[in-house]
Amino acid sequence: MVSNEQRRRQLAREKYERQRQRREAARRKAKRRNAVIAAALAVVVAAGATAYAVSAVGGDEDDRATQPPAASDSPAPSESSSPEPELAVDTKAAYTMKLATNQGDISIAMEAAKTPRTVNSFQHLAGKKFFDGSPCHRLTTKGIFVLQCGSPKGAPDGGPGYTIPDENLASLGKPGKDGKALFKAGTVAMANTGQPDSGGSQFFLVYEDTKLPPAYTPFGTMDAAGLKAVRKIAEGGAEGTTGDGAPKTAVTVEKATVSKA
Repeated sequence: MVSNEQRRRQLAREKYERQRQRREAARRKAKRRNAVIAAALAVVVAAGATAYAVSAVGGDEDDRATQPPAASDSPAPSESSSPEPELAVDTKAAYTMKLATNQGDISIAMEAAKTPRTVNSFQHLAGKKFFDGSPCHRLTTKGIFVLQCGSPKGAPDGGPGYTIPDENLASLGKPGKDGKALFKAGTVAMANTGQPDSGGSQFFLVYEDTKLPPAYTPFGTMDAAGLKAVRKIAEGGAEGTTGDGAPKTAVTVEKATVSKA
C-alpha cells in the first residue's frame, strides 16, 4: 500500500517531468522560430544589398536617371577635420578658375559677391594643388547631364576635410511643381551630401539643361570652349549601361588655378 508521503513524492516527480517536457518543447519551438527569423533576415539583407547596389551603381535606368548628380561628397566635419579657410578673396571681385585637363581646358567664371565662401574655398584648395592630378569620376548622360569632379582620388566621398555653406540658391528661382529648378547648360555647381551646408570640394559641370532640386550652390559658368570639351567627353558615354558612371573618356584635372579676373 502506497503511503501518503510516497504518493506526494510521485506526484512531485510527475509534475517536474511535465515541466521539463514543456521547457524542452518550448526550447525546440524557439530554436525553430529563430532559424526561420534568421533565414528571413538573410533574405531581407540580401535583397537590401541588391537594392543598394542597384541604387548606388545604377540598376534601373528610369530610377537612376532621377537621382541627383552629387549624392555624396565631403563627410561631415569631425574634431580632426580641417577648419574652413579664412575668407581671403575680394568679395566684390570676379574670379576665374581654370581647369587644365587632358581633354582640354575649362575656364569657369565666378563672382565672389554671390558665392564668397565657395570661391574662397576653391582659391584655397587650388593654391594647395588639391585638385591637381584628380580624375573627374562621374558622368551622367540620362535624365541629368553632368560631369562630376573635385574628389582628389576619384572616390565618391572624397573631400577637403571641411564643409562650406550653401550660397546663391535663390538665383535658381522658384522650383516647379516637381520640386526642381533648371540648371542651365554651362552652369557649375557644388556637390553635397544631400544635407544643407554640406559642400566640400566636389562640383559638377552641367553640359545640357538639367532639372534638379534647388539645393546645389551654383557658383560658376563655363566658357564656350570648356562647355564644348565637356560635351565631347559626354559623347563618349559613361561606364555601364545606365548612363551613370565613370566617363569612358578618362578625364584628369592636370592643374587647377584660381585668379582674380
